[in-house]
Amino acid sequence: MNIDEYKKNIELLNSWAKAYYTLDNPIASDEEYDTLYREVVNFEKKNPQSIDPNSPTKRVGGVVLENFNKARHLKRMWSMEDIFSVDEFNAWIKRVEKSIQNFTYYCEPKFDGASLDLLYENGRLKQAITRGDGVIGEDVTQNAKTINSVPLEIQYQELISITGEVVISKSDFQKINQTRIKNSETPFANPRNAAAGSLRQLDTKVTAKRKLMFYPWGVGQNSLNFKLLSDVMDFIYSLGFLNPPERVVTKCRDEVIAFYKKMIKNRDAIPMMLDGVSIKIDELNLEEELGYTVKYPKWMVAFKFPAIEKVTKIKDIIIQVGRTGVLTPVAILEPVNIEGAMVERATLHNFDEIQRKDIEINDSVIIIRSGDVIPKVTKVLTDRRDGTQKRISRPTSCPDCGSEVLDEGILIKCQNLSCPSRVVNSIIHFASRKCMNIDGLGDKIVELLYEKDLVKDIEDLYRLKLEDLEGLEGFKEKKSKNLIESIQKSKEVELHKFINALGIEHIGEVAALKLAQNFSDGWIEANYEEILAIDGFGEEIAKSLCEFIRVNKEKILHLTKILNIKKIKKNEIIESIFSDKTVVITGTMSKPRGEIQKLLETHGAKVTKSVSKKTDFLVYGKDAGSKYKKAIDLGIKTLSEEEMLNAFG
Repeated sequence: MNIDEYKKNIELLNSWAKAYYTLDNPIASDEEYDTLYREVVNFEKKNPQSIDPNSPTKRVGGVVLENFNKARHLKRMWSMEDIFSVDEFNAWIKRVEKSIQNFTYYCEPKFDGASLDLLYENGRLKQAITRGDGVIGEDVTQNAKTINSVPLEIQYQELISITGEVVISKSDFQKINQTRIKNSETPFANPRNAAAGSLRQLDTKVTAKRKLMFYPWGVGQNSLNFKLLSDVMDFIYSLGFLNPPERVVTKCRDEVIAFYKKMIKNRDAIPMMLDGVSIKIDELNLEEELGYTVKYPKWMVAFKFPAIEKVTKIKDIIIQVGRTGVLTPVAILEPVNIEGAMVERATLHNFDEIQRKDIEINDSVIIIRSGDVIPKVTKVLTDRRDGTQKRISRPTSCPDCGSEVLDEGILIKCQNLSCPSRVVNSIIHFASRKCMNIDGLGDKIVELLYEKDLVKDIEDLYRLKLEDLEGLEGFKEKKSKNLIESIQKSKEVELHKFINALGIEHIGEVAALKLAQNFSDGWIEANYEEILAIDGFGEEIAKSLCEFIRVNKEKILHLTKILNIKKIKKNEIIESIFSDKTVVITGTMSKPRGEIQKLLETHGAKVTKSVSKKTDFLVYGKDAGSKYKKAIDLGIKTLSEEEMLNAFG
C-alpha cells in the first residue's frame, strides 16, 4: 500500500463508517471493514509520519487520562425551561408575544443524554467540553474522538462550536448492562446515565466500545450568516452530523402540539431515548429581543413527555439530611422499571406530606417519573392494605448525629453545624466559585480534610497550616502552598458572596445581593418584617433566614471577625461614571444579567431595555446584536463587560 492508496482507503473506511453509524444503512460487511482497517493500521505502524488526522484509527481509544481538565465554553450553554402541559405551552407563547410578533417555531425531538460542546477550528475538531455549569465544563476531547458520528474534520474553516447531545441506543444500552451484570458490575440506571458515564471514562478504550452517538441541536460561538435557526441546522447537518428523526418548522401552534403528540406516539419506535420536544423561535434576530432569564433563554422551552406511572410497594422509609440540615424522608421501593430506569427510591418531600397522603410502610403506591423529575409518590392504594402496614413517626433527633431537631411543621431541621451530613457539603458550598471562590478546594479535598480531622467546620479552614497538609495523599509542597494561599485570599470577600456562601436555605446569589444592598452588615440583625419587606422576598425566605440567624448567629459573627468583608452601606449608591446615567445591557455575560443590572444600579445607573437617544451607555457581552448596532449608529458610548467592571475601580 502506497500513500495514495492509503488515503483512498481512509476515505473508503470513513464512507463505510458513515453509512453504518450515521445513515444506519451499511454498505460493507463487518469482515470487509475489519480487513481494510487492519491494512490501514499496518501501514500507519510502518509510516507513523504519514498518518492522516482523519484516519478512523484516531477514533479508537487508547489514552488513559489521569483526570479531566476544566475548560471554559466560548459561549454559555444554557439549560431549557421545562413545560409539561398544553396550558404551560400556551402560557410560554403568551410571554413570548409580549415582546415579539410574527415568529416561527422550530421543533425537534429532545434526546435524553449528555450535552456536549464541540469546537472546530480550521476544519478540525479542536476540543470537546461537557456542559458543566454552562460556563465551565470538562475537557473530554479524547473520548469525543471515539464517537463515530463526531466528524474529526468538517468542510468549514471558521471557528465554530457545535452543541448537541451524546446518546446511546436502547438496544446498545441493554447490551452494556448485560455485560456489566455478567461482570458483577452495577448496571446503569438508564441510557442517559450510560451515555454520560461513557463520555466521562478516563480510559478512552471503554468509551470507544460504547457505541455513543452525537446529535447536534444548536451552535455556540460562530460567524455564520443565517437568519433562521433551521437554516443553521441544515448547514450543520450538511457537514456530516446526524439528523434528528423528524423536525417541524411552522407558524402554527396547533402544528407544534400535533408534532408533540406524534413524538409521544412514536417514541417507542425511535432507537434513542427521548424525553420531550424542544421548541425554539426560528428567527435568530428575535432571540436578542426576547433575551434571557437568570436560568433560561426566553426563546426556547422543552415540552416534556407525560410522566410514566407505575405501582409498587414502600418497603421502608429512610431519612436524608441535606446541606442546610433539612430532614427529608425517602421511600425505599420494591424496584420497578420506568422507561429503562430501575426506580428503587422516591422522595416523600416532608413529613406533613406523609401525613396528608396517609402513607405507611408496606403500602402499595403509584409513583410517577417524568424526565429529570425525581420519582415521587402520587397516590396510596389504601384498598390494598393487608394489616402489615406500619405508621411513620416524625423524627425527634437527627439520624446522623443524634442531636435534637427543630420541628417547624413542613420543615424538620438538624441544627448541629458539626453534623457529618451537613458539614462536608456546607464547606464545599462555602468554597465554591460563586461563593468564597477558594481555588483548589474541591469536593474530594474537603472530604479528605474532614476524614483526617483537619477540618470539622468552616472556621477550621482558616486555621489550616502547611504542615497540616504534609503527607496527605496527592499533596505536594506546591499544591499545599497554593491551597493555603487561596484560603487566605478568600478572606477578602464581598458581603453578598459571604451571605451566599453560608448556604442558607432559599438564599441564593440574587437574594444574598438584595440582603447586602438593603441592610449592609446589619443583615444579621434584621427581623422578620424587615426581611419580608424586601422586593421578591416571601414568607418562606423570611422564616428560613430568621431561623438560620437565630441558630447560627454566634458562628456567623466569629466568621466576620476572621474575614475582611467588603460592606455596602444601607441603600448606598456608590459614585461612578454610571451615576444618574441610563444604561442598556445586551449580549451574553459571564454572570446572570440580573446580577449585572443590580451592580450597575448600586453604582447609580438607571437600567433600561431599549436603546434610544437618551441612552448614555450600552454594556455588551458576547453575541451582542441589534441593540449594539443601534448604539453604534446613534453614537452611544459602548463598554464591554470587562470595561464596565474596570470602570468600577
